[in-house]
Amino acid sequence: MEVTVQLPEVDTARMCHARQILDRVGDKWSIAVIHALGADTLRFTELKRTIHGISQRMLTATLRTLERDGLVRRTVHPVVPPRVDYELTELGMTLLGIVCSLMGWAVEHGDAIDEARAAYDARPAGSPTG
Repeated sequence: MEVTVQLPEVDTARMCHARQILDRVGDKWSIAVIHALGADTLRFTELKRTIHGISQRMLTATLRTLERDGLVRRTVHPVVPPRVDYELTELGMTLLGIVCSLMGWAVEHGDAIDEARAAYDARPAGSPTG
């Protein structure tokens, strides 16, 4: 199956900038946070519980970066004890569909990827691809 995609002509500086943005929003923890916040506004502990395997330090760093990029809004409520909520901004919501599509693709094709990996790993070292 051949898929042809025609990308618009963009100058080198804009492509470099785009790659930097994709590196940021495309890492596994950013995708997980955006996906989790797509369903609802969540508190830090709820996010940490939802995103299996993320450390407190990594979640904090990811949220700060996504907030800096304008994708996540952090709201501090003046109550005791302090309550902090996180939600996607309008800009973050524009990314949600793409993230959900990527997650859906990964779920749908996970078994095929596992089979391809097993076949690759079973090949003798140095054998040609075919």
